[in-house]
Amino acid sequence: MAQKVLFTASSFSHIRNFHLPYLKWFRDQGYEVHVACGGETSEIPYADRIIDLPFEKSMFSPGNLGAASGLRKLIKAEKYDLISTHTSLAAFFTRLAVKGMKSRPKVVYICHGYLFDDETPKTRKAVLLTAERLTAPQTDVLMTMNEWDYGTAKKYGLGKRVVKIPGMGVDFGKLDGAGPEDGRELRRRLNIPEGAFVLVYPAEFSRRKSQRTAIEAVARLPEDCYLLLPGQGALLEECGTLAKDLGLERRVLFPGQIADMAPWYAAADAAVTASRSEGLPFNVMEAMYRGLPVVASDVKGHVDLIRDGVTGLLYPYGDADACAGAIRRLTRSASTRRELGRNARESVKQYSLGKVLPEVVRKYG
Repeated sequence: MAQKVLFTASSFSHIRNFHLPYLKWFRDQGYEVHVACGGETSEIPYADRIIDLPFEKSMFSPGNLGAASGLRKLIKAEKYDLISTHTSLAAFFTRLAVKGMKSRPKVVYICHGYLFDDETPKTRKAVLLTAERLTAPQTDVLMTMNEWDYGTAKKYGLGKRVVKIPGMGVDFGKLDGAGPEDGRELRRRLNIPEGAFVLVYPAEFSRRKSQRTAIEAVARLPEDCYLLLPGQGALLEECGTLAKDLGLERRVLFPGQIADMAPWYAAADAAVTASRSEGLPFNVMEAMYRGLPVVASDVKGHVDLIRDGVTGLLYPYGDADACAGAIRRLTRSASTRRELGRNARESVKQYSLGKVLPEVVRKYG
């Protein structure tokens, strides 16, 4: 009988975006692969079974206890050999679901970034840290992606075995198809004037991603500075309203969810990110691989990838003036852009999927 592995996450989109190579790897090893998530159900390549879990966004929603109860029944019925759980909310309720089981699967939690750090308000940090400590006994292996998360997990014993991984690995090959002409063509389609300075920031529209700071930074920059904001999310409309209120409808563009980002990186002169915190962000690594200088908030996850003044520029989180200042520095020096971009591309190659996947799957053991 084939061994069974269950992947859980808050949304199916998370699995599609980050874990398909791992689903394939487990299937190639002879596992029967099941995926259980919240959000909109859709086809998941390499999954033998897809289970809809009614996860709700809030950690404190009573509906999530119902989802955990259903998950517990599923785990007992299917007798999984291994559970690989992802995203803070789903990971908490997945581990809660196996709590107290006399015989349970091995649980591996891949932490894509704790939603707290040293700057988080004390009450919120205490609640989130307590949730992690409560489920630590059910965490057989905890994989973290940045130094702060790793140090915190070790300090508080948030898993039976705590390891650090270089993210999930990025398929950089998919970014090689678009050249300069593709970028120029996209600029023409977007009605961006020749010679404009173009920034790109692909991300979900959420409080944590803080697109508001990037928009406010552009308002402080010359008229020939443009910002591309691919993505969807709860705060998309709010960000659109902000851009309009600041008179930036022409200069801040919202193209929606983009499947193929290669032409968008090709169209950009630099990347910007304004996140409150990160694990090890794909969008930054992709931009670095494309040779773009990155202007990033000085937070965990970003500082693991970017050496200020060497592979990018850092600014204090939430400081639109400082963000604008860093961007202005790039607009004024093509040689700085080239040097930072060249260093970034070399630095980020270590995070390629081909190098990272074998390391991650070894640590499941």
